[in-house]
Amino acid sequence: MGDKTHKNLYEAFVGEAKAHRRLLAFARKAEEEGYPQVAKLFRAVSAAEGVHADNHLRLLGEAVVRDTQANLDFSFETEKTVNGVYYPQFIKEAEEEGSRAAARSFSQARDVEEGHAKLYEKALRHLLRDEDADYYVCRICGYVSDGVLPEVCPVCGAKKELFYRTG
Repeated sequence: MGDKTHKNLYEAFVGEAKAHRRLLAFARKAEEEGYPQVAKLFRAVSAAEGVHADNHLRLLGEAVVRDTQANLDFSFETEKTVNGVYYPQFIKEAEEEGSRAAARSFSQARDVEEGHAKLYEKALRHLLRDEDADYYVCRICGYVSDGVLPEVCPVCGAKKELFYRTG
């Protein structure tokens, strides 16, 4: 593994691990504020970020909580930045260094992060309605499906048996 890819894997791990923990805190705040559906969303995406952190850490070998709307805004903007800025650069550098496994991990995470941004955007539009939906997380790549358990993951192709429902 090249030096840049190692550094990027570490930075990606730290970012995903931070997001995992931050989103759990956001879920608790949403629960306190009476938004159980938003809390479910934060827990689902947190689980997905944990998958990414675990994937990056395996390859390595080793926020401030505000109100729910601000947390959703922050999460939406963060996902857009991660999938639009950081992961494309990480993918490019991993490919240049011939690190196919890292490039694949980065690519899957990038694609899933785009989906997270859409879920947050949807939650922002429907915050006052607090619509009820279950979330299913792919254990392989972290893809989150809202309301429907997919037959196969649209990002990595994992079968539905490899998804779990978050609460």
